Amino acid sequence: MAKINTQVSHPVVRTMDRDLDHVENGLSRVHSRGEETSSELQQEIAMETRGQAESRQSSYTSQGQARVSRLIISLRAWATRHLNHEAQRPDSFLERFCGAELKEVSSRESNAQSNVGSQEPPDRGRSGWPLARNNTNTCNNSEENKKATMVMDPSSNMYYRWLTLIALPVFYNWCLLVCRACFDELQSEHVMLWLLLDYSADFLYGLDVLVRARTGFLEQGLMVKDAQRLWKHYTKTVHFKLDILSLLPTDLAYFKLGVNYPELRFNRLLKFSRLFEFFDRTETRTNYPNLFRIGNLVLYILIIIHWNACIYFAISKFIGFGTDSWVYPNVSNPEYGRLSRKYIYSLYWSTLTLTTIGETPPPVKDEEYVFVVIDFLVGVLIFATIVGNVGSMISNMNASRAEFQAKIDSIKQYMQFRKVTKDLETRVIRWFDYLWANKKTVDEKEVLKSLPDKLKAEIAINVHLDTLKKVRIFQDCEAGLLVELVLKLRPAVFSPGDYICKKGDIGREMYIIKEGKLAVVADDGITQFVVLSDGSYFGEISILNIKGSKSGNRRTANIRSIGYSDLFCLSKDDLMEALTEYPEAKKALEEKGRQILMKDNLIDEDVAKAGADPKDIEEKVEHLESSLDTLQTRFARLLAEYNATQMKVKQRLSHLERQVKVSGSDPLSDGGIPGDAAKTEIKEQ
Repeated sequence: MAKINTQVSHPVVRTMDRDLDHVENGLSRVHSRGEETSSELQQEIAMETRGQAESRQSSYTSQGQARVSRLIISLRAWATRHLNHEAQRPDSFLERFCGAELKEVSSRESNAQSNVGSQEPPDRGRSGWPLARNNTNTCNNSEENKKATMVMDPSSNMYYRWLTLIALPVFYNWCLLVCRACFDELQSEHVMLWLLLDYSADFLYGLDVLVRARTGFLEQGLMVKDAQRLWKHYTKTVHFKLDILSLLPTDLAYFKLGVNYPELRFNRLLKFSRLFEFFDRTETRTNYPNLFRIGNLVLYILIIIHWNACIYFAISKFIGFGTDSWVYPNVSNPEYGRLSRKYIYSLYWSTLTLTTIGETPPPVKDEEYVFVVIDFLVGVLIFATIVGNVGSMISNMNASRAEFQAKIDSIKQYMQFRKVTKDLETRVIRWFDYLWANKKTVDEKEVLKSLPDKLKAEIAINVHLDTLKKVRIFQDCEAGLLVELVLKLRPAVFSPGDYICKKGDIGREMYIIKEGKLAVVADDGITQFVVLSDGSYFGEISILNIKGSKSGNRRTANIRSIGYSDLFCLSKDDLMEALTEYPEAKKALEEKGRQILMKDNLIDEDVAKAGADPKDIEEKVEHLESSLDTLQTRFARLLAEYNATQMKVKQRLSHLERQVKVSGSDPLSDGGIPGDAAKTEIKEQ
């Protein structure tokens, strides 16, 4: 029995030692590998349970297992509390980089960890992204219980629609508050309507504060969506102060003064920034920016004239209606007592004054003179600026036409100077007229040069990729090669009767028809064999320079434009430059071209199966010789520079040696004559 007990107890003792080692190792990794610690503790309890079932025959073993079990249970409870506490600590660095997918995974894994005694998921450890899983466990733990807050993107359509909505009450206040404050009848006759509109505008103002507090901003290229950071950012801006001032309940004075004092609400005018932001966004989004700028400018002029008219009427009321010739006439006269006549007369006076046209009654009193002088100064400054802006807008609207007309004039002068025939001159002018009428005068490279390469590629793909895919040899090419080729397509416009290519010409380009009709004609230029239309292409075989082609790189047909034709051109040099980075695609294209030639019986198979073309070998040898000559020239230049530098170094070393010898035999140390050393140095030099 002792022997049996010994044999049984040894594994148990080893199991106990291993259990303690696992516990110690797990505790040492609590901060970095919490999930593994929890799973190991669960495994130890399971192992301990099995150990208890197997060792019931030994009392010594049972007591040891009970102690270890209690120790493990207490350690497990402590570790669970510690891990839950640590899981609530946010990682401020990692939470900036964890996206929505990682947050979702983190929430799922944290929910799995929160179940005490639950087993690990069966796919634990099978993920191909263990680092991402560990980072997910660490980041955004503090945000898993937060409610999702709506954040508005300033570049979204929803934000622009809100700007459109909030611009309405701002414009309402800027136009009608001053008018209601100056014209008493306008305020008193529609009190309920104004109260409804005023407090509807206040409600939108309050909503706008919430929208601003939830409007995201970019930080390091990423949209910030944290509610607390958005609020702090908003409160630090000037817009927050203006928004709060515009919402101050100054109209509470209605209870004391009455509702016929709309000037108490003048603080609502501080919301003007929203109106300007709406104008800026609309100018960016509209397809007619110059027209919008002119309309916006006219609106500013009308608002200035409107405010000046209201101020003129208020001054007239303060001085007294009809007291002199300058103020508004006496309202007791029925003709001038109507509200419409009051406003129109004031608007007429304001327009004449601000435009400095004059023909208004001269001022009489000092305050009237001061107001008229200020009006004249404002009119001169503002309208001078307005006229200048209108002139620049009109010139910008006609800039493209003026530039195009300058090109036509220069070509006309050249043709007249060179005495070009009238027929050819007429064809050139008609070609220009076609370009302008069909809006084909835009130079794509010039327009897109300010964009980064990625955006250029996306625009080119959006415009030209479908056209390029119609070419047979490019249908199965790599996407990267197609992008390279799309960026190299050049538009070309041909007039009626123009030859795109003639039989026997060297093929340096291939063409894709975007719009128009081309005819394959006989040598007489009249007989038509085939008519090519939109989406057709030709010349793709000649630019590949396929070995064994019976036609070589020569054109095999005459192609003529029937009417005005819009084509895309891809040159041989551009194709070969793009294919240098895609050797496999080059082989595939050549194979496709060879199959097309074999199908049409236009390839010499004996030449195609022969070795490399001697011409290609000669070209390569010439290229190597030129490269070798260049390297020899550079090497000779470097060798000459090395020899010159070596000579200079030798001279400096010789000079330093002479100086050392002279200083070593200095007669001053022996009490000799000081001039002897100088004489010796001069002689040596």
